[in-house]
Amino acid sequence: MRLSNIILSLILMTGTAAASASLTGCATRVYDPYYHDYHTWNHGEDVYYSRWENETHRQHEDFRKRNSDEQKQYWDWRHNQH
Repeated sequence: MRLSNIILSLILMTGTAAASASLTGCATRVYDPYYHDYHTWNHGEDVYYSRWENETHRQHEDFRKRNSDEQKQYWDWRHNQH
């Protein structure tokens, strides 16, 4: 009986954690050190980032893995978009 309660508790905690993650999404705040502001990195920012990669003929790479020069180029480009 006690084992079934533990299993049920684990299932409920896992479900709660999964629901919490799905409700908050994958948005994170990213600091732009060149313009001294924050950007919410979500689907909207992904669209801009993909467009920048396409327009500048770059292979897709996670933004955080790009070197600081490329990150600066992206922020310069991003701040010129309206």
